[in-house]
Amino acid sequence: MILITGGTGFIGNVLIRHLVDLGHPVKLLIRPSKKTPNLPKGLPLEAAVTSLNDVRGLQAALKDVNIIYHLATAESLGRKADLSGVDIKGTQSLVEAASKANVKQIFYLSHLGADQASAYPLLKAKGIAEQAIKSSKVPYTIFQSSLAYGENDHFSNNLAFLLRLSPYFVMLSNEGKTLFQPIWVEDLARVLTWSLEMPETINKTIKLGGPEYLSFKEICEIIIRVLEIRRQFVNVSPVYLNVLTELLEIFMPNFPTSVFWLDQLAVDHTADLDVLPRQYNLLPARMSQQVKYIRNANFRKNLSRIILKRKRITTQWN
Repeated sequence: MILITGGTGFIGNVLIRHLVDLGHPVKLLIRPSKKTPNLPKGLPLEAAVTSLNDVRGLQAALKDVNIIYHLATAESLGRKADLSGVDIKGTQSLVEAASKANVKQIFYLSHLGADQASAYPLLKAKGIAEQAIKSSKVPYTIFQSSLAYGENDHFSNNLAFLLRLSPYFVMLSNEGKTLFQPIWVEDLARVLTWSLEMPETINKTIKLGGPEYLSFKEICEIIIRVLEIRRQFVNVSPVYLNVLTELLEIFMPNFPTSVFWLDQLAVDHTADLDVLPRQYNLLPARMSQQVKYIRNANFRKNLSRIILKRKRITTQWN
């Protein structure tokens, strides 16, 4: 049995489909909530309802579980995110319960640049969580991934919305030079599932990315071409963008920005280009070939949601 935390999120939904297609029994760990969770439809799944900080609840959820995929994170909540409670303490509690339950392996999805000494809150939290996993007795595989994109993601769809919403001029920090290595979610899910049958990945940290290095400005240009719009880029101070983002999150909680975007834009997020072809015999997709789905996004509906709703609708677990 495979337990997945964060399975109701964008990456989790795709991962579940891949695992079920391969015949693996899957159980979702769902946090207690009054809202109906975003469960994958039409798939045979079990569910366990408990908080990541409830060790007894976790021990009950881990009955008959051999493998854990730990995707849960609070980062989608932006400035309101409880990184300490979810990403750090939640991971520590999960590892403690997994150790007592004799779980054979835990797969953890982290970020490129994660470091417990990082000056950036999200990367620091991920680094501390990684260290908790490494310090446990449970065999692990840590995936430090670059930005994942795909239909229903928070990254490319929100960026497309912002580019359409902008009044011709688009503000970029550091001239948009920060490098990323976007990885298509289907490729990421394949790597996560194939690693189940690869003992050489045990107790390793694997850095993942797509087939090309793209600056943030180049990513914006790809999306602009798909949307068939014109925009002019303007360089602004990171401090100004930080203040603007904070204000937007305060007064428009559903606005598709996050203070963690600025953390991501502060440092490059790249790995070796040959990791997927060399280790997984997988030729990853280029971003320009896969982002046509953003054309179908309902711009007016998203704009109405931002204006009319006051509470951020994203969940505590990504």
